[in-house]
Amino acid sequence: MKRPLVYPIDKNASDEAKEMAEFYKETLGFTPNSLFTMMRRPRIAKAFLEMNQAVMENKGRLDAALKRQIAYLSSMTAGCKYCEAHAIRAAVRYGSDEDKLQNIWEYKTYDAFSDAERAAFDFAVAASSVPNAVDDTIADNLRAHWDEGEIVEIAGVVSLFGYLNRWNDSMGTQLESPAADDGENYLGKNNWEIGKHKY
Repeated sequence: MKRPLVYPIDKNASDEAKEMAEFYKETLGFTPNSLFTMMRRPRIAKAFLEMNQAVMENKGRLDAALKRQIAYLSSMTAGCKYCEAHAIRAAVRYGSDEDKLQNIWEYKTYDAFSDAERAAFDFAVAASSVPNAVDDTIADNLRAHWDEGEIVEIAGVVSLFGYLNRWNDSMGTQLESPAADDGENYLGKNNWEIGKHKY
């Protein structure tokens, strides 16, 4: 794309925009362009923020780091470079183990990952595929390691990032430099590149 489909609004355009910006400074260390594209219709941005907070809230054994790893694998499967970089940056900021981040695509065989994590990751990849590839084997394995509330959380992360993957790849959202740097650092060896998100 020669330019984003829609440009984000100014982050200081209103008190509402400033409030949104503050929340994401904590999460990512910067405010994402995607949110400020949504802010052209503030109700969409508010609904997204509420959904984000609800999905990423930790209720059981799924901690913030694991949720961001699930988000990364979901985005990688969908092919959204913008969301891959954001998810990996958030995974770093929320304490993901460095070794796991460097080897996340080898999760099926790499020793650092537990069987429960593998079940969640298999589900994330299958649920993010088109057509959807969740079958009885994946479902049974997920149920063997996670309770129903935790499965809802895992599906929530995949679904939230499904929305973001569609939004950012369709908008051609410009990737912010801190996320681009983390993308290069953690994902570059797997041929990650900014793609359409650089202008």
